[in-house]
Amino acid sequence: MIECVRAVLLTPAGRLLLIRRTWPGAAPYRVFPGGHVEPDDPGLRAALVREVREETGAEPQITGLLRVLAGEHQRQYFYLARIRSWSEADRTGPEFADPDRGEYRLEEVPLSVRALGALALEPEEIAALLRDAVTAGTDLAALADPAR
Repeated sequence: MIECVRAVLLTPAGRLLLIRRTWPGAAPYRVFPGGHVEPDDPGLRAALVREVREETGAEPQITGLLRVLAGEHQRQYFYLARIRSWSEADRTGPEFADPDRGEYRLEEVPLSVRALGALALEPEEIAALLRDAVTAGTDLAALADPAR
């Protein structure tokens, strides 16, 4: 089973920091920063910190686990985290050096039903969770399990 970690990153402005993926000939879509848990990662949170550093050039403050999505071959752990700043210039990783993998741009997006509804945000299960929480006026921190 492949394990992945992803961050629902909140900025100081109360927005989401997402990755805008663009492939030649395809419509852009957004994803949450993160990636595969490596064998030498000492745990899920450590893997998330590493992945967020690679993809944003910054250090996240992890609030807790929001949701786990499990499929036949992959399990994805979505964590709520805060990020103070980020840097396109300080990002590392093979995806940024290989033009065949498309473009990865950081994008700050309002945390609103309208903004979330206007984006192609993957996975839809997490996009729906965020839209529902915003609609209900629920603080996302209340949905996160700080122990996990």
